[in-house]
Amino acid sequence: MATPVKNIEKEFLLKTLFDEEIPVSYYKDRVEYVLKLKNPAREDMIFEVNQPIEKLKTKERIDLTFEYRGKPVAFIAEVVKIKELEITCAIPDYFYKDLDRSYSRVSVPAQMQVNFTFLGERYALSFPKLPEYNTEDLSHIFQEDDIKNLSGLIVQMSTWIKTFASNYRLVIFKDVKPSTTEERIIAETGMAIFLPSTRGGFPQSDPFPRKQIITEDVFKRYLESTGIGVAFLDNACARFVKAKADSGILSDAWIPILFHEYVIGYVHIWIDVENKPPINYEIINTLFQLTKVLAYSLKINGYFENGKLKNDPFEGRVIDISASGLLFAYPVSSGISSALKPDSKLTVKITTPERSITTEAIIVRRFKDKTAGYYGCRFDKMEAEDHDYLFEFIYGKPLTDTDSYFL
Repeated sequence: MATPVKNIEKEFLLKTLFDEEIPVSYYKDRVEYVLKLKNPAREDMIFEVNQPIEKLKTKERIDLTFEYRGKPVAFIAEVVKIKELEITCAIPDYFYKDLDRSYSRVSVPAQMQVNFTFLGERYALSFPKLPEYNTEDLSHIFQEDDIKNLSGLIVQMSTWIKTFASNYRLVIFKDVKPSTTEERIIAETGMAIFLPSTRGGFPQSDPFPRKQIITEDVFKRYLESTGIGVAFLDNACARFVKAKADSGILSDAWIPILFHEYVIGYVHIWIDVENKPPINYEIINTLFQLTKVLAYSLKINGYFENGKLKNDPFEGRVIDISASGLLFAYPVSSGISSALKPDSKLTVKITTPERSITTEAIIVRRFKDKTAGYYGCRFDKMEAEDHDYLFEFIYGKPLTDTDSYFL
């Protein structure tokens, strides 16, 4: 992960750039420009450049890179003044070291076009929708014939649940919309309600790597979002648990059934018989796995087919690109933007006059402003010859061992 250096270290690096005449690299339209500080950097940085930079404008923010003690350092500087072979830039807020990208970012060459297509299936369904989600492809785990018998799966699940629980209920939000407190909170969070004992309360922490359990803090935040005042949260939480105990429930769990970004239903299990062991985390984990199987079985039985979206290519506004990834923007008002999540996979087609490259990319970071979302992608599974070509096209020179190490 790129680390911003502290002010003292930044001042030291600025001084070192001048004292040791360290060259600074800037790439634009397949040309590498070399800049050197003419004067000590105080209120601004005055660089001497080895050749005029085509189409550079004042107020433009440029990505610059230099090497210090064998490691790359990057910063973004705003151009204040341009005078022949002299460029004045504002001193940047941050220098960055420990860069997590393998190659320097450059503006997109004029003769390059980039198109994107979602990798995998997308759906527009009428179920409750989560703002964040993780899609897991189960096709490599199960054969369709193994789990196509949905009713058989439900019978097997029912038989297993009744070995430890008093009973269970399976609900799909197709004809029934979330209405109870339990249904609404699992529909909003995609997490499970788990009360090992109604004589106690909600778990204080979640042991799963990807948070899946509604802890006491999560439940209180939900209650607060419904309009309950902070002073009344403890009492409301206690009353929720006590109501279950008063109804005879000793141990309780509600497990959401997830499909892509949708909560399509849940499995509710409970114990209302004394001397039965309470529901535990091992059971919860197994139920999460079973709900994945149920959702996948529904899919291969065509349950979501009417909501399947056509996977058309789309054009994002590419901000910059490197030989290892790119950053692009897309309007936040679009439905496509809402589907661009961290870890989402895309097919990227890069077209140049001499060659077309198709590769996969993974969204590794995301941020947004009022009008656009910005998505940083890392190329994945790119052929070696395509990588070498892309490097030469972007930077205007062949890839060398030194480039691989530094850039």
